[in-house]
Amino acid sequence: MCKPFQLTFEATEEVLLREALAKWGISKRTLTSIKFGGGSLLVNGQEKTVRHPLSKRDVVTIIFPFEEVSSGLIRQKGNLDIIYEDDVLFIVNKPSGQSTIPSREHPSGTLANFVAYYYEQNSIPSTVHILTRLDRDTSGIVCLVKNRHIHHIMNKGHVMNKTYEAIVHGNLERDMQEIIEPIGRKGTSIIEREVREDGLFAHTDVSLVKQYTDFSHVKCLLHTGRTHQIRVHLAYIGHPIVGDDLYGGKIDRILRQALHCASVDITHPLTGEKITFTSSLPEDIKSLIH
Repeated sequence: MCKPFQLTFEATEEVLLREALAKWGISKRTLTSIKFGGGSLLVNGQEKTVRHPLSKRDVVTIIFPFEEVSSGLIRQKGNLDIIYEDDVLFIVNKPSGQSTIPSREHPSGTLANFVAYYYEQNSIPSTVHILTRLDRDTSGIVCLVKNRHIHHIMNKGHVMNKTYEAIVHGNLERDMQEIIEPIGRKGTSIIEREVREDGLFAHTDVSLVKQYTDFSHVKCLLHTGRTHQIRVHLAYIGHPIVGDDLYGGKIDRILRQALHCASVDITHPLTGEKITFTSSLPEDIKSLIH
């Protein structure tokens, strides 16, 4: 039996339920979905409206409505490499060559298609909420959440650190460097980005893991999340990613950018616990340096 997602809080002061809900991060949009979508607000087990006055130590239970998967998202059986799963987090390892979400060019076979099927088979009452995306040819960790409210609070100032590993052309002159250069869309392309004065602020920290004859193995810590940020920044400093022909990388050794999301640090939205998820380099990238 599919059970609705719910959260429980204890009132610490005398206040209207509406005001307490706002302090607990429940948005007006979420309240509207609860009111009209089949959810409910309980105070000490009794259903109440947002105008109900709370007393100290009242127990408030928020029952969220079931979420409907978009009609345009096809549920499709497929392999999922699940790293971690609990009531609100769903962390997977995406292979290269798989899109994160459907598009006109790739309407099926995407990570979202597979997750929608998995949710249906396991009676998870949620649509697909993707917290972190990866380019089609970038492999590694993708973070999803199982509830619209959790997605909202994690998108709103939630601290998350993402570290990528890449194999780049050439040898770096410094073991560590900070790249702070604005990134914008290239005027002659709808896909390609470049460093440009009128671009959006972008910040990447690059550290050397190991030098090889023609390549360097590097780690990149993202402080911002611009489209193609790592690929653009590494090309800008003269070290394009191996296999990334869009930004100057050669494809004689690997046919996709040698870029992998290797670790993600998350503060759990319910427990406050700091969790680190990791993913090893896939074989096609390992083959470049072994």
